[in-house]
Amino acid sequence: MKKRIRLKGRIKTYIQFTIYLGVLLLALDVALFLIDFRAGVLTFGFTLIYFMITLSLYFYNKPIIMNELISFATEYGQIQKKLLRELEIPYALLDDGGKVIWTNVAFEHVIHQPKGYNKSITSLFPTITRDRLPDDSGLDEAQYELTYENCEYVAKFRKISLKEMAENSDIMDAEGYNGYLIAVYLFDETALHIALQEVDDQSLSVGMIYLDNYEEALQSVEEVRRSLLIALIDRKVNKYISALDGISKKLEKDKYLVILRKKAISQLQETRFDLLEEVKTVNIGNEMAVTISMGIGLDGLSYAQNYEFARNAIDLALGRGGDQAVIKTPESITYYGGKSQQVEKNTRVKARVKAHALREIITGKDKVLVMGHRMADVDSFGAAVGIYRIAQTLGRKAHIVLNDVTTSVQPLVDLFKNNPEYDEDMIISSQQAIESAGSNTVLVVVDVNKPSITECPDLLRYCKSVVVLDHHRQGTETIENATLSYVEPYASSACEMVSEILQYTYDNIKIRVEEADCMYSGIMIDTNNFNTKTGVRTFEAAAFLRRNGADVARVRKLFREDAEAYKARADAVSQAEIYKQYFAISVCTAEDLPSPTIIGAQAANELLNIKGIKASFVLTDYQGKIYVSARSIDEVNVQIIMERMGGGGHMNTAACQMEGMGIAEAIGVLKGTIDSMLENNEI
Repeated sequence: MKKRIRLKGRIKTYIQFTIYLGVLLLALDVALFLIDFRAGVLTFGFTLIYFMITLSLYFYNKPIIMNELISFATEYGQIQKKLLRELEIPYALLDDGGKVIWTNVAFEHVIHQPKGYNKSITSLFPTITRDRLPDDSGLDEAQYELTYENCEYVAKFRKISLKEMAENSDIMDAEGYNGYLIAVYLFDETALHIALQEVDDQSLSVGMIYLDNYEEALQSVEEVRRSLLIALIDRKVNKYISALDGISKKLEKDKYLVILRKKAISQLQETRFDLLEEVKTVNIGNEMAVTISMGIGLDGLSYAQNYEFARNAIDLALGRGGDQAVIKTPESITYYGGKSQQVEKNTRVKARVKAHALREIITGKDKVLVMGHRMADVDSFGAAVGIYRIAQTLGRKAHIVLNDVTTSVQPLVDLFKNNPEYDEDMIISSQQAIESAGSNTVLVVVDVNKPSITECPDLLRYCKSVVVLDHHRQGTETIENATLSYVEPYASSACEMVSEILQYTYDNIKIRVEEADCMYSGIMIDTNNFNTKTGVRTFEAAAFLRRNGADVARVRKLFREDAEAYKARADAVSQAEIYKQYFAISVCTAEDLPSPTIIGAQAANELLNIKGIKASFVLTDYQGKIYVSARSIDEVNVQIIMERMGGGGHMNTAACQMEGMGIAEAIGVLKGTIDSMLENNEI
């Protein structure tokens, strides 16, 4: 149907003004008729002639005026169209379906298409789909960042209502005009992004480099050559940092402060911090290779904040065992390296200092709560029993928080239940612990440093004083604001650490046979019968427990398995798949057994006895989750593999949990992670 163009507004009033004036004359004629009939007739005749002339001119001139207006509008529109065509900002019009209906020269130059291009905007910019464009739902404007042919643009979309255009017009009536168009503007911000990137690359970052085994390395070389060893390490570090246009300043005998541009950090990331390996090549007869740890702070609001990030990063690197680099930013923490075995510290000075600090904290409170990780194992419970003994010796009421008792821990728990030597409320649930917690309570967390996997994460909020004792390498998630934190990755087990602390907490402290058996069991299980992560201090701790009544035969009897568990472990070992020649992957199908995850961990240990296997992984489907137990001897760091999959642990003992997938999919994720890390030379 053909739409009529109607006049409106001031133009319509101006053209129809003579008709309105004629109506006024008619009113005057009526008045004259009442005064003088002849004058009224004369005036009425004049009015008729006026109307004839006015109406003839109105109907004759209206098409001419309309044509002139349309001609002017057309010429004016052509000028505007020419200006839009030659506008330097890329501009286009889309219909309400997102189809291009008009483009200017600048837009055609950007998309390298000739005039008349009329395909969907999505064909040019795949990220701009129909649902992201302005529509009738109320979205009138939109703005997106997009990349097109290596250029960065900000695309602005604006809805143009045809009805509103008609309403704002002095010529056309809005009746019958529906629908809308979409205007597109492209703003090229490539140069701005390049400039911002250059400024960002030139921003300064702060780094700290620590020598992990300074004292141990010096002791392994002749005294007259020690200064040469340190000089070579200094030269290696300074030369490496200078090549990156950075500054390194030695703060102490084994510590360096480093200032680098952010761009240099990107180079370090590309080379995966090969300085970690270069320092190990320094050898002048020293039996032990020198290893370093690096902590770098980036993207802080100030240099002071970058320095604080660097301090936190170096603490993380050392807490994870050293020989690695950690980059900390406000949003993330990234780890590199960590392939070397931790070096055991022969001195017990740190253990003594921590023991005295723990004694001061406990004596300053009325109550002690001890908590391990969820699904407690022998090491976790044994360490909790050791802390319980310390609290009892210092005259403080103590409770061990334990919800679910696994089959591995059950024999140890039975030693204390219905035992007249111990309080009935020695072991309590999470709810009971929360009810008893208060401002005068100290919470000791053992064998875990991740708050999310503790026995009761909420308990951390109810206790103002928190102590952390753990032997697992720290990750991104840690217990913050701990009053005392003693995390030593080189320790074989939490029970070893607690056994050392016991000896310094109180002079001539006496522990009972049950407690000695528990802690000895923790050391024995975590070291796989003293075969893994066993050092001098491990045997010293075991000897201390043996002197206090721990019995090897009695402990062995506590952990004998039933036939079904033994068969399930043997089945997991027999079905193992050898992946990439060095990795054993198996599935533990022990759904009917009380603690299938423990059997999976035992199977992972057994798989390491196969010749040529560097790491083993056993997956267990239990309570809707996939539990992965990872083990290695010395060549592969399974901790960084499990961290990539959302878990953590030790270099030789680690684990993770996976949800929302089946065994087959979980094995695929594991293999994909191994492939990726092998390709990037991360393991």
